[in-house]
Amino acid sequence: MAAPKKGRRSPGGQGRPGRVLAFILIAMVALTGGMFASGHTTPRLGIDLAGGTSFTLQAKNQPGKPNAITTTNMNTAVGIIERRVNGLGVSESEVQTQGKNHIIVNIPKGMNAKQAREQVGTTAQLAFRPVLMAAPSGKLPEPTPSASTGGKDKDKKDKPSGTPSASSGSTPSATPSGKHTQGRAVTEALKAPQAPKPTPTPTPSGGSSGDLQKQFATLDCSTPAARSDAAKAADRAKATDNVVVCDKDGQEKMLLGPVGVEGVDVTEAKAALDTQRATGWQVQLKFNGSGAKKFADITGKLAAKAPPQNRFAIVMDGESVSAPQLSAAIPGGSAEISGNFTQSSAQDLANILSYGALPLSFDIVTETTVSAALGGEQLRAGLIAGAIGLALVVIYLVAYYRGLALVALASLACSAVLTYTIMVLLGPAIGFALNLPAVCGAIVAIGITADSFIVYFERIRDEVRDGRTLRPAVERAWPRARRTILVSDFVSFLAAAVLFIVTVGKVQGFAFTLGLTTLLDVVVVFLFTKPLMTILARRKFFASGHPWSGLDPKRLGVKPPLRSSRRRPSASADPKEA
Repeated sequence: MAAPKKGRRSPGGQGRPGRVLAFILIAMVALTGGMFASGHTTPRLGIDLAGGTSFTLQAKNQPGKPNAITTTNMNTAVGIIERRVNGLGVSESEVQTQGKNHIIVNIPKGMNAKQAREQVGTTAQLAFRPVLMAAPSGKLPEPTPSASTGGKDKDKKDKPSGTPSASSGSTPSATPSGKHTQGRAVTEALKAPQAPKPTPTPTPSGGSSGDLQKQFATLDCSTPAARSDAAKAADRAKATDNVVVCDKDGQEKMLLGPVGVEGVDVTEAKAALDTQRATGWQVQLKFNGSGAKKFADITGKLAAKAPPQNRFAIVMDGESVSAPQLSAAIPGGSAEISGNFTQSSAQDLANILSYGALPLSFDIVTETTVSAALGGEQLRAGLIAGAIGLALVVIYLVAYYRGLALVALASLACSAVLTYTIMVLLGPAIGFALNLPAVCGAIVAIGITADSFIVYFERIRDEVRDGRTLRPAVERAWPRARRTILVSDFVSFLAAAVLFIVTVGKVQGFAFTLGLTTLLDVVVVFLFTKPLMTILARRKFFASGHPWSGLDPKRLGVKPPLRSSRRRPSASADPKEA
């Protein structure tokens, strides 16, 4: 048989275990440092552990739709509200129906309750309306007699004596695909305040234009009460009525025309960073077939007008959330809203456009602060029980594996540090909240991790029983143990993934934690346990089979060395053959 080439390592061998250990230790230090640098040193807790805020929403039929409260519509509303509150993260907010016409929304402590209230409360009445007049917030001079609609001269046009102007600054602009340059040029040209050309104001079906002009002139959007009254009045108006609204910040008031496009015509809206023109964040939206036609028609008409009548207000629950300028007709059913957006403001507007059109409207009938479902005594008792169980596992490992138990405990400690720091960092990153089922998932994962160590240790002990010394036993045992560990962890991770996909609420927290800790088990076994065993196999305490090492040949019932069975007497030593 040809001798193996010099320098070739056995399969599964690890030539530089120290570097691998250094890598995972550096990763642990980096995660711990990132945790302290972020200012978050404890995981976010779910409602059952830390309490939170609970909203009760009551569904009501929209005008002209007396039978809208159905099981299908309520379930649709739950899904939309849940996406708006939770986004794509794991924030552990709970949204569920109660009875036939109520939805319960539970927000964990630590989330922005005010922002959540706005997201939950603004769930309907989304519409696109043309801007007829616009002015900064505050009262305007009283209309002069010549502006009165009740006059006898029909040739005179209705307008307030103080002519409103477009608000200064860069107003968000809507542009079609392929017309970025033109839209940008128009936006730049409109940065300076410009007085709108006086145009006749259509008379709404619900009242005279004079009444609306007086309301517009006297409205002061800087006060919350005035904004609320204006929003309620706009909500009561019909789609064919003109309305007076405030913007969401109370900085501007607008007189808007009839609804041009309804919110239900929006099929998709998302926030995106414009990397080609470097204009910052923008909101991209798409319309369905009928919405695309209506949007193209009305944007073409508005683009030909002077400011501020070339603007298209996006109205949510009687309040303007955005009023971009138009530079040209926008065909094709796609548009972009650009302006002084931040990532957060662009995402908020995209959420409103995506999820604003519910089949029902809702009122927040109750808002209460709920205490933790588990009291301090119950939580303390659960932690004590977990500590007792962990102590029993440690005692068993020490009694059975002795010195090898130190490897198992060090690996468990490594896994605990990685799990804890990642959970803490995932709180502010994706809204992950640790609830009681998630804690159970982490406890179950301890058993999965310990099982991986046991598989590897038993493979090593089998090799020692076959008469091999420790160093080759560690390397020969690794390929077989590795396959078993990977198969076992794959099954656990697959179960966690299925649970996360098909379940909701607290069960998702259990599945998420179980999946995360299962992945970390693979990392710890490959990058910590295996290289640590390779290093310890070179130490005399373990290599010599010390009685307290857990690898004592006598206790393991080692077989005689294989080389002793191959010895045969030489031919010349046989006296009969001589």
